[in-house]
Amino acid sequence: MPVTEIRVAGFGGQGVILAGMIIGKAASIFENGYATLTQSFGPEARGSACSAQVILSNEPILYPYVTQPDILIAMSQDAYNRFVPEMKPNGTLLIEEDLVRISDLPNGIRVHGVPATRLAEELGRRLVLNIVMVGFFGAVTRLIDPEALRKAVADSVPPGTEKLNLRAFDKGFEYGLMELKSESVEGQPVEKWLEGLPH
Repeated sequence: MPVTEIRVAGFGGQGVILAGMIIGKAASIFENGYATLTQSFGPEARGSACSAQVILSNEPILYPYVTQPDILIAMSQDAYNRFVPEMKPNGTLLIEEDLVRISDLPNGIRVHGVPATRLAEELGRRLVLNIVMVGFFGAVTRLIDPEALRKAVADSVPPGTEKLNLRAFDKGFEYGLMELKSESVEGQPVEKWLEGLPH
């Protein structure tokens, strides 16, 4: 893949850093590409602003910091307000649609929303909203093979929670595919991908 800059942002307790780590691990370890991850926190961990900066590439990455994200995953209003102005023209914005209200959006930005917290609550664990978001990212951006992302999820979450987190990933991925249902994914109808998802 060409160099792709991604920022995952929200507040402490949403699993922002883990989401960024999974994306980077999927691309580097399970797809044999290159990835860097840097992170920043507010003065308090839980409830304060935090973000993960991920860069993906087919070649070694010389500068590890995101300058203009191609993709912004905004999981809180503060994250949206702070980071949307930095986005690359014609970038892709993924939002937690129950927590983020769109305003002053730069021209050309493509927006996709998912009720990640609600979908996580349907699984009985609100904390997996970040994994729902990773699944949604996988379906909408099509940057990384879904199986590589699933492997990275299973490899990154606490032991004993793999099954729940993979269900969260699949829920987000399916939601993303439904959002794109009029398109094709890698030449296959979306319905074909949906059939292959575990339930």
